Amino acid sequence: MVKDAIKKGSLGLITRALLASAMCAGACASASAGEADAKQLLKGMSDYVGSQQAISFNYDAGLEVVTKEDQKLALMSSGSVVLNRPDKVRFTRAGGFADIEGLFDGKTLTLLGKNANIYFQADAPGTFDQLVNELQEKVQRPLPGADLLLTNSYDELMSDVIDIQDLGSGVIGGVECDYLAFRKKEVDFQVWIAQGNKPYPCRFSITSRTVPASPQYSIQFRDWKTGGDAEKADFTFKNASNAARVEVVEVREKFSDLPANFTVGVAK
Repeated sequence: MVKDAIKKGSLGLITRALLASAMCAGACASASAGEADAKQLLKGMSDYVGSQQAISFNYDAGLEVVTKEDQKLALMSSGSVVLNRPDKVRFTRAGGFADIEGLFDGKTLTLLGKNANIYFQADAPGTFDQLVNELQEKVQRPLPGADLLLTNSYDELMSDVIDIQDLGSGVIGGVECDYLAFRKKEVDFQVWIAQGNKPYPCRFSITSRTVPASPQYSIQFRDWKTGGDAEKADFTFKNASNAARVEVVEVREKFSDLPANFTVGVAK
């Protein structure tokens, strides 16, 4: 009886908290600041990040998947990025099902699957911005935080935007940030930008508007450093573990963030 009462009482408290949050969100949205301010803040972040020749950071990311029973599950990962413009980057991503390292030296892209001890390699001469598209389109393995790291992220982010809101400020990892929300036809995205003369991204989330249950991807940045303070990295692949080379068709399966018992279904 006591356990049942606790469960019922807890559910009541949770329900009231959710309702209060919903009402607060409605009030905040109606009281949001002007569109011009939000655009200016996003452009300031884009200009600042795009002008940095050396950047390094750590991150925590969450990718939501939706089961056939409409339950949302979050797959969490952490990693690091070291970027030297215009054409070098090294990144890692470790989750419960994949441990991946990527390297790009301006000529060659390498993806190393540490847990399976395999690697994929391809010629990819060009800039970091070109590499971002290559990873997404051909390998289908996007680089963490890539949307915000492009030389001109503003134009990419603002493409097809239909609604903009400046939601004031928030605190991410102890840093006070400007909190902005944007809507496109197929996705919503939100970004928290550090206030001050170094407007770097503290958190970014993107939510689907077309997939049932609206799954979300989010990334939170830590230890952001630029210039001489940025971490140093070797951008060439040494294959110290004698990893076996695989082809691009195997990358999509063996470098997946999904566990083996997950299957990709058909959208409802």
